[in-house]
Amino acid sequence: MSTDKLNTLDVMILDREFRVACPEEEREELLEAVAYLDKNMREIRDAGKITSVERIAIMAALNISHELLTTRLGHGFDMADFKRRMDSMNAAIDSVLADQDELF
Repeated sequence: MSTDKLNTLDVMILDREFRVACPEEEREELLEAVAYLDKNMREIRDAGKITSVERIAIMAALNISHELLTTRLGHGFDMADFKRRMDSMNAAIDSVLADQDELF
């Protein structure tokens, strides 16, 4: 995160409230990360094998770290490449649609 214009944001993770500092331009990404973490922690809790919030958080961190490392090492889904391809496809579609607008 950059240090430009930090705002505080209250978020809920596993029914607990946390206040975090976040630049306004990164707010949406932070909220997505919070939702992803909360989902992972709830899945671990709901499996019923782990009840300690601290252990749930550690297991979620391990799971997410594993996902990240797997992707970085090329054994998983490369999100950056996917986004580049989607941007390229969107640009091509926009170009074709712009040409179609001239027909009418």
